[in-house]
Amino acid sequence: MPVPNSQKTSFKHKIHILIEGTDTPAGKLFDILILLAIAVSVLIIMLDSVQSVRLQYGRLFFTAEWIFTALFTVEYILRLYSSPNRRHYATSFFGVVDLLALLPTYLSLFFVGTHYLLVVRILRILRIFRVFRLKSYLQQAGFLAAAFKTSQYKITVFFLSLLLLVTIFGAVLYVVEGPENGFTSIPLSIYWAVVTLTTVGYGDVSPKTPIGQAIASMVMITGYAIIAVPTGIFTAELTRTMRPQLQPIACPNCGKFGHATNAKCCDRCGHDLHI
Repeated sequence: MPVPNSQKTSFKHKIHILIEGTDTPAGKLFDILILLAIAVSVLIIMLDSVQSVRLQYGRLFFTAEWIFTALFTVEYILRLYSSPNRRHYATSFFGVVDLLALLPTYLSLFFVGTHYLLVVRILRILRIFRVFRLKSYLQQAGFLAAAFKTSQYKITVFFLSLLLLVTIFGAVLYVVEGPENGFTSIPLSIYWAVVTLTTVGYGDVSPKTPIGQAIASMVMITGYAIIAVPTGIFTAELTRTMRPQLQPIACPNCGKFGHATNAKCCDRCGHDLHI
């Protein structure tokens, strides 16, 4: 006997409330249990990478990993089924993370070692901000996201310029040093330029000739000069994003121009703004 559409809708709604509704005790308990399961599964993956522990508990870890994967697979299917807009959930940040948290286990059936990529599950811990209503943290995260969005074009131009710069430095060092001094190709020389310009300095490849060392010194100084540029760009945009929007109103008493959106009195002299 077919199930009436109203009953299907009711069941779907109940599932949605259970999974997404942190306002209800059952929904909050469900999210807390999922968060604990995520934490335990990530811990198991980390312990499994330790050879001495894996030799002793490898079979237990393998079984636990598949149990957690089955649990998260069912959860993902239920979230997809009960979502009012399935495409929106599937393409959202958490929807993509939920899917990526499952794939490595299934891929490990074909590619050995890929199950260690399951540490991506730790990103699901970010749901804790929603579960425990940490709105202030979410607001600060929103400021960071907005600042990054507004500064992405400037930072993109900066990194493109940086890419051109390390390509030029790498090509010059390849010509100056050559294969006999370890610079066997331009890509390897570009790698050296990146390592040097970012002041990391692994030392696996280094110039031997006086000219090469002089160029290397110039690259190091250039690195110190430009390393703060993206930080400065992002900081400026972050400051602009967090700065409250001001009303273009001048105080009739002291003349101060610009006041907070809901201000009724001047924040300098306290005079009525007559808004």
